[in-house]
Amino acid sequence: SDDGKLSFDEFKAYFADGVLSGEELHELFHMIDTQNTDNLDTEELCEYFSQHLGEYENVLSVLEALNLTILKAMDKTKKGYQEASNLEQFVTRFLLKETLNQLQSLQSSLECAMETTEEQTRQERQGTTKPEVVSVQWPGKRSARRLQKNSLLPNSPHFNTGWTEEDSQWMTQINRLQKLIDRLEKKDLKLEPFEEEVLEENAKSHIMIVQRQMSVIEEEIEEFRLALKQYVESASTQGGCLHVSIQKIPSDSRFIVYEFWENSNAWNSHLQMNYSKAFQRSNVDFLETPELITTMLVPGKYQFFTFF
Repeated sequence: SDDGKLSFDEFKAYFADGVLSGEELHELFHMIDTQNTDNLDTEELCEYFSQHLGEYENVLSVLEALNLTILKAMDKTKKGYQEASNLEQFVTRFLLKETLNQLQSLQSSLECAMETTEEQTRQERQGTTKPEVVSVQWPGKRSARRLQKNSLLPNSPHFNTGWTEEDSQWMTQINRLQKLIDRLEKKDLKLEPFEEEVLEENAKSHIMIVQRQMSVIEEEIEEFRLALKQYVESASTQGGCLHVSIQKIPSDSRFIVYEFWENSNAWNSHLQMNYSKAFQRSNVDFLETPELITTMLVPGKYQFFTFF
């Protein structure tokens, strides 16, 4: 309301989460209303929630500091970007994008945590139990990189005789990128300048490469493998998915997933799919720390490296 206080209807409209009943919200409202005015002011709300912050007191404090730090950096960027050199502008754009990627990764983890806690509460209230997850052993001896077939491969259910020359070029490009990643991991390459190429200023002409690093709780590895297998199988059937590859780090319980998408739009659409959200929700229970996501756009015609 305009007086800065919340009536019960306003309180209910803001705090209703689909889990607490109207009666429980009414009880909570009167618990917070220590002055018995049938309205809540800011002081009463702050007093109630400050008693239940726990670990989130530090989280909110850090977020406040982070917000100020980002605003300060943005202000400095705004003032100095136009006068900066081309190289300095490039570095600024890269740092902005990397900051955004890290924040989006953190946001994704928080959203999954919210969905998971809400779903668990609903199940408890409905008297249902969490379905048992059957562990599936993956074959022990495999190459470090596991290739998942996608819609461009001949034995895919989406393959048909209308496979175009452009599709073939996509696969050639993916194979080249796959070899590039293998070489980078083995550190067995030389980087040399190649001929300059004029590129289209169009996001659809760039392949989106996504690297997802996940540190799994030791006791949850088998269930994580099953969830990851289901995720990869679902992602690989998407029209915009070119390739998915998995690497298990032998020295620890860390998995790295490489995903190749036709463009950033295909990747963003994939994130909204139910199977993708389900995998992120399951990771709340499986991962020791939030996953680290790194993305990179590369030209559709990629010829920057010579291998020996």
